[in-house]
Amino acid sequence: MANSTPRLTDLQTFLCVANHLNFRRAAEELEQTPSAVSHAMRALEQQLGVRLFHRTTRSVSLTQAGTSLSAELRPLLHHLHDTLDNLNSYRDAPQGLLRINGPQSSLQWLIRHIVPMMQQRYPAIELDLVANGQLVDIVEEGFDAGIRLLEFIPQDMVAVPIFPKVRFITVASPAYLASMGMPTTPEELHQHHCIRNRLPSGKLYHWEFEKQGIEQRIDVPGSLTLNDMTLMIEAARAGSGIAYVLEQEVEEDIAEGKLVTVLNDWSPIIEGIYLYYPGHRQVPRALKAFIEVLRE
Repeated sequence: MANSTPRLTDLQTFLCVANHLNFRRAAEELEQTPSAVSHAMRALEQQLGVRLFHRTTRSVSLTQAGTSLSAELRPLLHHLHDTLDNLNSYRDAPQGLLRINGPQSSLQWLIRHIVPMMQQRYPAIELDLVANGQLVDIVEEGFDAGIRLLEFIPQDMVAVPIFPKVRFITVASPAYLASMGMPTTPEELHQHHCIRNRLPSGKLYHWEFEKQGIEQRIDVPGSLTLNDMTLMIEAARAGSGIAYVLEQEVEEDIAEGKLVTVLNDWSPIIEGIYLYYPGHRQVPRALKAFIEVLRE
């Protein structure tokens, strides 16, 4: 007869494998050997009396039972994590693991301005920052919070401003502009090399401009397409073309003369970058502490 009460550690291991669909990657995250993880999953399947994974020499996938268990188990373990985290309220200082997902450029800003303060003030909090250009379900992926432009944040999330208002600007290197000339209207970008931006959805982003109430969206031409703002800035510095990036990410480059602003009077101010987290869950003390430092 199958045992219906497997160990919590085995259930956590199952979710890790279900996330990666790869025993080696799960083992790396869990700091175990792949054989130990595989053995634990076979033991769990035997315990439950159902097969949870389809295994071949090349791939791992969830069975119907595994998919069902993953969907039901994930919120339960999140709730358990929150419940245990609430015990921190009985300690003098917040502690525990805080996982945050966001684009690389935003995490770089956190590392420069927020992480040092967190480490000094809350040494018992362990920060796990994951750079990801794609939009993810932070609850499903096990993150406490995420960072995104406000327009991409789901309506049921609580949003805390990091940069309430931002401006996307077009920039290029002095060498590129000396060679190709300075465009004066968005339409003139069609005669230039532009560093195109691929969105997480896979679509190419159309650059947005606005001046005196006139709005334009340009599908810019270019032989280089990137999906990361840090790489776009690097490409612009190297003279590969004109890039469309967040102003605060290139302020130093502009001040040092490495990049020059293009079409400055066509660059609108939009809703900015926010930290967000689930509104229906109890906020972990570590996240509360992080938000306090962020607001300072």
